[in-house]
Amino acid sequence: MMSLAWLLFRVTEQAALAAWPQIGCGDKNKIDGLAVAAMREALNDIAFQGRVVIGEGEIDRAPMLWIGEQVGTGVGPEVDIAVDPIEGTRMVAMGQSNALAVMAFAPRGTLLHAPDMYMKKLVVNRRAQGAIDLALPLADNLRNVAQALDKPLERLRMATLDKPRLRPAIEEATRLGVKVFALPDGDVAASVLTCREENLYDLMFTLGGAPEGVISACAVKALDGDMQVELVDFCQAKGESVENRRIADSERRRCAAMNVEVNRVYSRDQLVASREILFCATGVTGGELLNGIRQGADGLRTQTLLIGGADRTCNIIDSLHSW
Repeated sequence: MMSLAWLLFRVTEQAALAAWPQIGCGDKNKIDGLAVAAMREALNDIAFQGRVVIGEGEIDRAPMLWIGEQVGTGVGPEVDIAVDPIEGTRMVAMGQSNALAVMAFAPRGTLLHAPDMYMKKLVVNRRAQGAIDLALPLADNLRNVAQALDKPLERLRMATLDKPRLRPAIEEATRLGVKVFALPDGDVAASVLTCREENLYDLMFTLGGAPEGVISACAVKALDGDMQVELVDFCQAKGESVENRRIADSERRRCAAMNVEVNRVYSRDQLVASREILFCATGVTGGELLNGIRQGADGLRTQTLLIGGADRTCNIIDSLHSW
């Protein structure tokens, strides 16, 4: 796997560079399409047998990197791929911070194969390993994490997303005195920032996309953090309606076909069964995790985070792309 590290870093760079000219354009579908095309082209140049197991959907195959898509030259190592060509297309479209091009590689058969649906996620750093249980109420988890970190609840820092579906969780945490950082988008970045040694947050709790959850799990495992998740159907996330029930029924059928269960708690090691993992993210717009793409007289500068699970390395790569 480590032989693919340099090639993976080039893939996320190309996706980020393709999206960068459209910052502020207001069209997130255009941004996603450009990033997907660049990422697919870069992946198809790699001598490996790649299979997308976590992507943007297995039904509408274009322009997304869809679940089940085969990429690469067809020779070389067999690799499972979890991908989000742009985590935060809306942030790029609106010129906001923390957008990333992100991807993870793992040996064939070691990543959880799940549909593109909502996923509840709870992440902590290595000092709080074993302190979380997603089957318990959030308040119990906050108390347990605070105890594991030997700090009062008033000093605990929780990252989440600023979404209506998460207002009850935000209110529950603030009632306990926990400091809540509600981000507009970007739970992959929040997961990494929770697990890094100089961690910005003590835990990350959110209800977001399943692809981002499995990608995050690769980084969390490589950084020795802990994570639990639960697949949640559309009605549970958005409320009951005829249309939402139709979507939820479809999600449950896809889960059954992929041999995963809704409302079952999955551990970090059930999400990612191997340590032979590579996680890579390139900043599109700047944020707490990475600098965004910057233009200078000598070309474009990118910043990429490359984490290797096998050799336990975390690299920040600054690149100059000259024309």
